[in-house]
Amino acid sequence: MNRRGDIGALLERFGRGEVAAAARLISVLEDGGDEAERVLDAIFPGTGGAWRIGFTGPPGAGKSSLVHRVTGRMRARGHRIGIIAVDPTSPFTGGALLGDRIRMQSLSADPEVFVRSLASRGSLGGISNCTDETADLLDAFGKDIVLIETVGVGQSELEIAEKAHTVVVVLVPESGDGIQAMKAGLMEIGDVFVMNKADHEQAVGAAAELEETLRLKDVPDGAWVPRVVLASAREDTGIEDLVAVMVEHRRHLEERGLMEKMRRRILRARVRNAIMDRMERRLRESPSVRAVLERRMEAVYRGEASPYRVVRELEELVTIR
Repeated sequence: MNRRGDIGALLERFGRGEVAAAARLISVLEDGGDEAERVLDAIFPGTGGAWRIGFTGPPGAGKSSLVHRVTGRMRARGHRIGIIAVDPTSPFTGGALLGDRIRMQSLSADPEVFVRSLASRGSLGGISNCTDETADLLDAFGKDIVLIETVGVGQSELEIAEKAHTVVVVLVPESGDGIQAMKAGLMEIGDVFVMNKADHEQAVGAAAELEETLRLKDVPDGAWVPRVVLASAREDTGIEDLVAVMVEHRRHLEERGLMEKMRRRILRARVRNAIMDRMERRLRESPSVRAVLERRMEAVYRGEASPYRVVRELEELVTIR
């Protein structure tokens, strides 16, 4: 069977709900290219129904353990869960350190939970370059909640706000994460803040400090006011409170028609990014563009032409069809 026929067969099996087919299609999405676009074209009409929840925060805050606990509570409510755990990419091999998949192994025994680790592959946003596409596939696969756990890379993990309806920021008390969150801009994107390790002696004070900081934010009338939840993933406490606040946030979005507005904003950003990626690839692969660059860069080096003049010349050379 040729590759194109293989994709068609995988899509048929995917439509019948075969987990192995879904897993292989995610690998196709990770590889990118025309085959990935064919998969996305096929599945996209079945997307738009899943509630996408992002879990972010500094490394070591306990995001994986919290996702594990939340998944159990959501399953008890009858939800079908997809989990995307983005792992740091090894600087030596380019592969992901699949710790999240190992920690969440027990969830895979549940047929209504699909766990997938993705390599960040150098992405600076704490997420994989195909996070959106994988979330689409899990959405089309019938998962009504998709949980996305970022790597946790500090100031550059804010991209999750463009991919999730609800953003949960996970912090711990002993490392001054509240102050770090303010510095990193996480205060601006979080809908729910979890002070994990609630059994720690500093947890109550850290949560109170965080709440005081959030009260200083200028929140428009009728807008969601971010909440702070004390929880302990290790002790399995506060998880019901967390889930209740997350559900309350979703209800807030739905009652005000904001889910659809967010969906449109997210899709517009994705189209914009896809345009930029496609144009960059076309420019990079164009022999005529490369020839002009090689020739004109010498003039730039000599100070005879500015970089902007070279770009204008390339604009005249390249036409968008």
